[in-house]
Order: sequence, then structure tokens, then C-alpha cells
Amino acid sequence: MFHLSKKIPVGILGATGVVGQKFVELLSNHPLFEIKALGASEKSTGKFYGEAMTWRMAAPLETKIAQFKLHPCTPEHFPKVVFSGLDSSVAGDIETNFAKASFTVISNSKNHRMDEDVPLIIPEVNSDHLNLLNHQSHKGRIVTNPNCSVIGLTTALKPLAQEFGIDKVHVVTLQAVSGAGYPGVSSFDILDNVIPFISGEEEKIEQEPLKILGELKGAAIKPYPMQISAQCNRVAVMDGHMACVSLSLQKKTSEAKDIIDAWKRFGVSFQNNLSLPSLPKETLIYLEDRAHPQPKLHRHLNNGMTVSLGRLQKCPLLDWKFVLLSHNTIRGAAGSAILNAELMLLKGFIKE
Repeated sequence: MFHLSKKIPVGILGATGVVGQKFVELLSNHPLFEIKALGASEKSTGKFYGEAMTWRMAAPLETKIAQFKLHPCTPEHFPKVVFSGLDSSVAGDIETNFAKASFTVISNSKNHRMDEDVPLIIPEVNSDHLNLLNHQSHKGRIVTNPNCSVIGLTTALKPLAQEFGIDKVHVVTLQAVSGAGYPGVSSFDILDNVIPFISGEEEKIEQEPLKILGELKGAAIKPYPMQISAQCNRVAVMDGHMACVSLSLQKKTSEAKDIIDAWKRFGVSFQNNLSLPSLPKETLIYLEDRAHPQPKLHRHLNNGMTVSLGRLQKCPLLDWKFVLLSHNTIRGAAGSAILNAELMLLKGFIKE
């Protein structure tokens, strides 16, 4: 792991929400970054952080952080690197304003993900896309991580796209209630129930992987040429998004071992060459038990940063089918954004 003479000061926009709180939890004792400012909406501005929200993370809120006064989300209150957990209803303009004012914005929000000059990054999958930052028109820069379900799905697809090529993907998601934020879905609606609609989710899953798996050509990404059909469901699980995936390959294989070996090989060279604090020792792990993966058992593998895979079988409609699980607020949100920032620091896109 690389070391700095002093930690990089950072701020968090949208600090009172579920993703914002996860940023606070994961950054509170980070070896490279130090929280210096927290931002929230007008109704919370001026309040102490510990009084402005109900802390919902597992780790106790540090007293020092609880005593931070909340600022409006405007550049003059923040250090030059900010993490954004803002709601998409306000994130777009706020993040743009920060970038125009020479800030580096590492965003979990959806607003800029599909902008042509904004990298949509999963470090083990498409770290080369960070070079899009050299073509942004802002004085600062914006980097985004994908949708929470897209991160797990695309990470599982990457080694198969590399080794076999992919034509078509059909995916059905089973998404945890924490993905809806707090208070999220009411208990009356979700208990004893599955809700087969999450607004805007299917479009993200059908579009974002094409950019992530695409090829960087100068100042643009050439999308990966595959089709994705997605159906999304909200289920009564607190954390951990699952996906049931079927796909067709360009280069056929009749051996499940070929696919499992591709998953096992994936990420090894990346992990051997880079020592980043949030990088898991295994990006993907295949579980042999026929009843795995399960959210209760596997969402916290490698601090919630590993994508678990299982139930690989031949598919009678396409070629192969499998199940995957990823932790939606860690790997699928704040954890991935922090890993992006660590990679940016290593590659010189964030300066000491």
C-alpha cells in the first residue's frame, strides 16, 4: 500500500442520507483521506451532523465527526476533493458547479454517468477510462461509479466478454430495501411482498454496462456491442442485491469450468500490481454450494467489496445462467466511489 506525507482532505455532499452516512463510515479512519467538511440540504445546514440525522451505520459515529457543522453544498465550504452521495433530484447542477470551480467530484449519483466525457468506473474493469478526464471541459473533474446493480453485473460480465465475447444478457434483479434510501419503501408495502418495479432501474442496467465495457477511443467510449434486457424487483432484504443472469456467448464453450476459471483469473493481475486500501483480495468469488450466494451469508465478503457468484448452469434458451450477489451500499455505492478515488490518487488525477 502506498503512503502519503499527510492525508488528502475531503468533503462529503449529501452526508445525511444512507449513501452519505456510508461514505462517513468508510472514510472516518481511511489511511489516505480525511473528512474535513460535510454538506446537506438547507433544512440541515448549520446543525451539528450528529443532531441532523439518525445514524444508521453499524460502526459508531465518531464524536469528532458528529460535531461537524453541516454546510450548504456550495464550493466555498469544501476542500478540493468531494464525494457525492447527493440525491439525483439535486446532484446534477451541484456537481457541475463544483467541477466548474476546479473541484474533483467523485460521485455515486446517476446524473453524469452517461455524459460522454465522464468516466463511469469500476477500477478492475475499465480503469483506462479515467483518461477521459483529460478531455473534460471543466476546470475540475467529475468521475462516477455505476448503478448499484450494474457494478455487480458488469464485474461478472467483464471476464466473459474478454475471453468469449457476449451477444445477449437477460437479468432479473432482487434488490435490497437499503437501495431505496431512508425511509425508503414502507414496511406495509414490502413485508410479505415483492415489488416488481424500481423507477429508472431497468434503463440503467440496460445502458450503463455498454459504456463500462466499451472501448476508449480518444475522447469517447465506443459502447460494447451486446444487448441487455433487465427486470428489477424490490425484496425484503436489508442489504445485498442479487441478480439472476442468462447470457449468450460469441465464442461457445460447453464446459462450466471454462467460465469459472475465467472468473477466478479475473482481477488477479490488477490486484497483484496495485495495492489500494479498498481493493478486495478477490474481486469475484465462485461459490460451489448449490444454494449460494445468499445476502445474509455473503454480502460482507472482503468488507463488502467482493461480488459472489454461484449456480452456474447451461441455459436452455441462451448459453449459460448464473446468480450473483453484491453489497449495494458498499461495493455498489460508497465503497466503489472510494476505490475510484484511491485509484485516481495513485494515477495522479488527485494530487497530494
